Amino acid sequence: MKILGILASPRKKGNSDILLNEALRAARDSGADTEKLVIYDMDFKGCISCGGCAKTGVCVLKDDMTPLYSKLNSADAVIIAAPIYFAGAPAQLKAMIDRCQSEWVAKYVLKKRKAQNEKRKANGAFICVSGHKEDTLYKFTRKTIEVFFKTMNIDFTEELFFGGAGRAGDIKSIKGALEKAYKSGKDLSGAK
Repeated sequence: MKILGILASPRKKGNSDILLNEALRAARDSGADTEKLVIYDMDFKGCISCGGCAKTGVCVLKDDMTPLYSKLNSADAVIIAAPIYFAGAPAQLKAMIDRCQSEWVAKYVLKKRKAQNEKRKANGAFICVSGHKEDTLYKFTRKTIEVFFKTMNIDFTEELFFGGAGRAGDIKSIKGALEKAYKSGKDLSGAK
């Protein structure tokens, strides 16, 4: 079992990072291999709408996104942890998702998928935090993640939203938050 964790917050050791670390710890405790990527440490830009992927289903840009495609396509589970920024996904997360336009083209336009992706049954989790207590803003970002997971043949099986966590470390004072993140990682790893 290989689980890929993607931290989509520029704030290391912040709320999203704390929750992702708990989920990945649970997966490791359950015997899974885990990898954590911090997309704000990666060097890539968003889709430039050049149409280069239209014939091959492969993005023509070569940067830190290039190896991420195979990681996304080979993981048994993917966990994305992100805050809400202005009612949506942080810019670098949206750039990563937009760069997967080539994956969308391969699946829906060219009707082809990479061999390792055709039959896989990967699961996905979205862990989201916001300073805003209501989940109304979460719903916008959730839809983006849902479409991304569908494009990547990942079943959207786990989701956690925690409102009222605007400052770094606030998540530790939200009752049950760390336990829910741990359970999510355990569930994704297939442990009972």
